[in-house]
Amino acid sequence: MQELDTKAETLLAGVREDYQSGATQLASRTLNELLWYLDDVNPDAETLSRLISELRAARPSMIVIGNALGMVRERWAEAPDRPRQAILDTLRQLENAGMAITRHARSQLPENPVLMTHSASSVVLALFRALADAGEPFSVICTQSSPGFEGHILARALNDLAVPVTLITDAQMGVFVASADVVITGCDTWLTDGYFVNKVGTGPLALAAQAAGKPFWVLADSFRNSDASHNSATLEEMPASELKAPEGHWITPRNVYFETVPQQLVGLRISEQGVFSPPAGPRR
Repeated sequence: MQELDTKAETLLAGVREDYQSGATQLASRTLNELLWYLDDVNPDAETLSRLISELRAARPSMIVIGNALGMVRERWAEAPDRPRQAILDTLRQLENAGMAITRHARSQLPENPVLMTHSASSVVLALFRALADAGEPFSVICTQSSPGFEGHILARALNDLAVPVTLITDAQMGVFVASADVVITGCDTWLTDGYFVNKVGTGPLALAAQAAGKPFWVLADSFRNSDASHNSATLEEMPASELKAPEGHWITPRNVYFETVPQQLVGLRISEQGVFSPPAGPRR
């Protein structure tokens, strides 16, 4: 089989190595870069098909990327001479899903809420931007989400929006959750057997919210639906060197980035299709 060209390999590496972006943000960026590649290289159908296949498998914990590219492939099959339109249509549907989630989530929020979150979900950030743009008062508690510190990205974005934000270590979740009105996270994959996948630390935050009697919401559009179960889901692991652990013959550092969380801890799943109380959910 012919090797992918350098530009395709660079695109693929960028997807595999991006552990800062949220799933929707990375999926949107992947589709846009695929458009750029299509316009710049004008690959033959075999090369484009292979690149799409490899991109679909690049981030198994972020099914939204694979589902979006699967939709591109289906639309391309219906119009073989229009791959660009297949990508554009999928991008539009992904963006519309995010806007619908924001509308549904805003309708559920109390006035002047304190919102708590973990990591840096692009869908959650879109909700925060919509609230700020509308001039609605709110504040945020966010964990720094170590060891990648995605929470720092979110804190900077909120600062730029002039939104009060309290940045805490992951270990302080239980201390601060009682101060929140609602706990909201994103979701990388919604599994078929009543679990979802998100950044490690989401499970402890959901448990802390439950113990404190605080509502726990997950923003998860239907692009995140997977036929995998929590027993078969792939949970990506990063190099242990990121932990800067001490060396020692008996020390084995591990750096698993994602975890499965049972939906029984979820009060609401908010999708582009509406607001659902698990185990009820949007159409698969």
